[in-house]
Amino acid sequence: MVRDLEAHSKRKVRTILSLALVLSPLLSAQPSEQNIVFGTHSGLALLMDIYKPRSPNGYGIVVIPGSGWHTGLGYDANLLKQSREFALYMQKLTAAGYTLFVATHRAAPRFKFPAAVEDAHRAVRFVRNNAARYGIDKDRIGALGGSSGGHLVSMLGTMDGKPPAGDSKDPVEHQSSKVQCVVALYPVTDPAKVETVNGLQAITSFMGAPARFDQKRFRDAAPVTYVSADDPPFLLIHGDADRTVPYNQSEIMEAALKAAGVTVKLVRVPGGDHGSNFPGNTQQMDWPQMTLDWFETHLKARR
Repeated sequence: MVRDLEAHSKRKVRTILSLALVLSPLLSAQPSEQNIVFGTHSGLALLMDIYKPRSPNGYGIVVIPGSGWHTGLGYDANLLKQSREFALYMQKLTAAGYTLFVATHRAAPRFKFPAAVEDAHRAVRFVRNNAARYGIDKDRIGALGGSSGGHLVSMLGTMDGKPPAGDSKDPVEHQSSKVQCVVALYPVTDPAKVETVNGLQAITSFMGAPARFDQKRFRDAAPVTYVSADDPPFLLIHGDADRTVPYNQSEIMEAALKAAGVTVKLVRVPGGDHGSNFPGNTQQMDWPQMTLDWFETHLKARR
């Protein structure tokens, strides 16, 4: 009986330690600066949190979590930047020296396309304009996003990013919003071709109407529309059992980038459903490490 109790106690300790290892990244990933206003739109503040590493390597990454482009309408609604979707990724990236900028954007149902895309561009312009303040290379900025965030960072990688036309007195608006390296998880890359129930609902709300009513608007919202030879390296990670954003959305993007001669890698997650931990997948694949390796090879090391 004593031995049984000792064995039980050891199992309990191992369980607690295992949980601590799993939860520690979630608990330790705390922003160095919170609620930084990177722009205002009609008096609405656009906020980001900044995660500074202990030993900066001089490179910054804009992070856009997934939300289906949506957020709550109540005064107590959570901010997108509070998402824990990339907690494990962020811990690994900051440990390697990357400064992370986690951005909130205008969202449906209140705001439709192209509001979120415009805010993603604004976030990059703000980071680039303040590169010296944050100790990063303004010419080497990466982007990480998942789902709708994967769509937005893919837009940042493929659109030309030129400053808006006009004589704005805002110095941020004179910066380019083109990023130099992209990691997109389970991204929407051609919204007109998403036919899953959950995907269609989110896309229709975000776009304001189904694709059949405004095909040009949907083309304008598709990262594949803008693919060109000068696009940055792309890492795509996607579960092949995704019931929200079909796996072929990443296949479409991979094919377009390859045809343009752009460096691209698509990681297929067997049995993986939608989400950063890919529910249903049984393989031991370290996606945060893959993400770090991609930035180390194509952002930090590439010149």
